[in-house]
Amino acid sequence: MTMQTSVRWSLIPALILMLILGLTACRPVRERPAERQVPGGNEDRGRDLLAAYGCGSCHAIPGVDGAIGRAAAPLTEFAERAFVGGMLPNNPESLIRWIVNPQAVNERTAMPNLGVTPEDARDMAAYLYTLRGE
Repeated sequence: MTMQTSVRWSLIPALILMLILGLTACRPVRERPAERQVPGGNEDRGRDLLAAYGCGSCHAIPGVDGAIGRAAAPLTEFAERAFVGGMLPNNPESLIRWIVNPQAVNERTAMPNLGVTPEDARDMAAYLYTLRGE
């Protein structure tokens, strides 16, 4: 085996690594389905509101400071869920309705009515729809 041949063979692991990195960088970007987008919603404000209303005292919510609650279901990958509150189809209108007044949807729910305004609920929903599996 010549020196040139051994140098070529030593490059194979580096070439394989470059190929793997190149292929993973080309994975498609997952767009939110249109039905999971909240027109006029402000995701950043929604994240802050989830903290301000204390949602993290019951729910674990990725990206929300101190949101490590275990009394209610974690809101990880929320955008991937089929239902809101176990009853409503997961769409912005239902989610906003649930956040504003959960007892109007299910009088037996343990989720408290926190006095969230529809505007605040819109922003909170916008943030929750950023939580999806990657």
